[in-house]
Amino acid sequence: MTQLNQNLSFDGNAEEAFNFYRSVFGGEFASLMRWSDNPQCGEMSEADKNSIMHIALPVGGTVIMGNDSLAALGQKTTAGNNITIAIAPDSRDEADRLFDGLSAGGQVGMAMQDMFWGGYFGAFTDKFGIPWMINFDNQQK
Repeated sequence: MTQLNQNLSFDGNAEEAFNFYRSVFGGEFASLMRWSDNPQCGEMSEADKNSIMHIALPVGGTVIMGNDSLAALGQKTTAGNNITIAIAPDSRDEADRLFDGLSAGGQVGMAMQDMFWGGYFGAFTDKFGIPWMINFDNQQK
């Protein structure tokens, strides 16, 4: 079944925020990746490389995910654009169907493609201004 989660973007304090959330909700991080884990981060500053690229904390039947926005990548976190709906579909076909349908008339930030972490990922803002991410875990095949 396709799962909807939320992704929270931060201005450099994602790790602090998620340690706080973990202290309240309990549990362990399902994932923590820094930008330095990305093989394409070459020219980033050391501070940016140490920033959070992706972090995930399971809470009940959902997952709170997050990241640090990087000015070097043209990202800016402001109230109103710091929450993204994240979709975890059951198949690549479903990922493509949802991406094509929801992004129609919107603005694609990254077309669906295989990523270094093993996901099939794409991101866009729909025609109503809502940001979305789709990630199918290729290990599910």
